[in-house]
Amino acid sequence: MDKTNFNIAVLIDGDNAQPKLLQAILEEVSKYGKATIRRIYGDWTNNKMNGWKELLNQHSFNPVQKFAYTTGKNSTDSSLIIDAMDILHSKNVDGFCIVSSDSDYTGLAKRIREDGVFVMGIGEKKTPMAFIQSCEIFTFTENIVEEVAPAVQPDKTKKSASVKPTNAHKKEKLNTTLIDKAFNISANEEDEVYVSQIGNNLRKIDPSFDPRAYGFNSLTKLFESIPKYKIVRNTTNGISHPIVKRK
Repeated sequence: MDKTNFNIAVLIDGDNAQPKLLQAILEEVSKYGKATIRRIYGDWTNNKMNGWKELLNQHSFNPVQKFAYTTGKNSTDSSLIIDAMDILHSKNVDGFCIVSSDSDYTGLAKRIREDGVFVMGIGEKKTPMAFIQSCEIFTFTENIVEEVAPAVQPDKTKKSASVKPTNAHKKEKLNTTLIDKAFNISANEEDEVYVSQIGNNLRKIDPSFDPRAYGFNSLTKLFESIPKYKIVRNTTNGISHPIVKRK
């Protein structure tokens, strides 16, 4: 994928996402292309949207106003879906990023994929599996920002003791069943495969697969931690293309 020419529409459900993650969201999208269309949907007359307001100009996002027509329900999801379909038919972008943890966007993601257009999702781990599986790539917000537990205030009535900070977000325990399956369908006759290729197949099996969930910032480092596999460093024209082999 040529990221320099790959244009992505970033559509954010402002009622269903966190403003503090906007920078991290854009950085995640930049791995796959340029965020050319940037929109945040919500009722901007509602105080709940205040957190987004100061970020609009900072990150060049356009606010899309949608009023709540009935109590407890807004029209953000339908507005985002309609806009996404208009953008899809205009053929001005090569992909979409839908930022929400709401299952209402499952049908939209499926429809975009039916047109052969790239679609990724970003949301919390509470996101329904139907929406996750409808995207080619789904990134959990818990994996793109490390949340640190609040500092523990020392009890002055007791002897002071050093307290080590801990990560509020616990790392998942790695189950190699998925890893082995992806390796088996990727490997050649010499039982080896490029790390990038196995990464693509892992995403096909599980769109939400992310080495950061297991404490590794890259798939290469994850494989280095698994005893049954080894990484072979491979550089072509100054570019690293590591290979993973079964021992």
